Amino acid sequence: MSPKTLKEVCNQLDTIFKIKQAEDFDNVGLLCGNTAREVTGILITHDALEDVVDEAIERGFNLIVAFHPIIFSGLKSLTGKNYVEKAVLKAIENKIAIYAMHTAFDNDFFGVNFKICEALGLQNQKILMPKSQNLKKLEVYVPILQAEKVKEAIFEAGAGNIGFYDECSFSIEGKGSFRPKHGANPFLGEVNQRENADEVLLSFIFENYRQSAVLKAMFGTHPYEEIAYQIISLENDNQYAGLGRFGDLENEMCVEDFLKLVKNTFNLEVIRYSNTEQKTIKRVGVLGGSGASGIKAAMAAGCEAYLTGDVKYHDFFSGENKILIADIGHFESEQFVTQQLYEILSENFINFAIAKTSKKNNPVNYFI
Repeated sequence: MSPKTLKEVCNQLDTIFKIKQAEDFDNVGLLCGNTAREVTGILITHDALEDVVDEAIERGFNLIVAFHPIIFSGLKSLTGKNYVEKAVLKAIENKIAIYAMHTAFDNDFFGVNFKICEALGLQNQKILMPKSQNLKKLEVYVPILQAEKVKEAIFEAGAGNIGFYDECSFSIEGKGSFRPKHGANPFLGEVNQRENADEVLLSFIFENYRQSAVLKAMFGTHPYEEIAYQIISLENDNQYAGLGRFGDLENEMCVEDFLKLVKNTFNLEVIRYSNTEQKTIKRVGVLGGSGASGIKAAMAAGCEAYLTGDVKYHDFFSGENKILIADIGHFESEQFVTQQLYEILSENFINFAIAKTSKKNNPVNYFI
């Protein structure tokens, strides 16, 4: 059944954008709206500003899907005293919901930074700053005859996803023993008698945020009254989720030609860039938005150039002249997001209208 209510739509959006992989500081998901209301249309935007809300009203759309969250932090009242409160207040008064995914889409393998790399033609792409310590492993002992049922349920809950593969697991068959004590209601065996059972040890890897769903699936299908299982936190980096990307140009370029490529690709009026000892550019790191925090990671990955936005004066020194640091602008680095979201949502929602805003979201102008 196609989703119709705001709750149903948001549940699907949460899954599409893996909303729980957003950074802890971020404010993502449904920011305002009555979840019981039916969705009449989705307006996609970079920032849910007041003129975008006006457009939603004019077009009869009651859900705005934005990249940036208009409500971020410190909002204690709604009196319309600034641009944030004006937009949110108007949305609420006109029964318009606002949803944002921000760093969930930044962290997505096919998200913001994938598109930047694709636009530059970078090959052999990898995550620049993989999300660390967000993977866990479940090990559970199951009677052999019930193992497939338990496995299917755990897969359905989202465990067993590794990169571009799903339903990944490992199993070892063996003999288990237990003795039910007084008060037990055993699936196998008799009270006060040791039972030997043919069992299988099932192992699954899953992302940290899926733990509740995975355990619910396990408890719901496992036949034993007392289940022998363990959750193990892994130190492995998640190579398929994280901030930034890096990859290689098809052909090495001199610095000037590379800057021309960047200028044309992003339709830029100006590029701020650092001094560099590099004569040619082959490996390039990118991080859409405010990405000075990724400079050291780009250097560690062997990048000769790093593209991002909001680079401060002193950040340009941090490359030690060993890497070309280019500030291409916050909005400019994220300029493909609205089209990405339009394509994704058009593919996933077919029973109401999907449209991109006609409003200019970039607040920065250049006098040349």
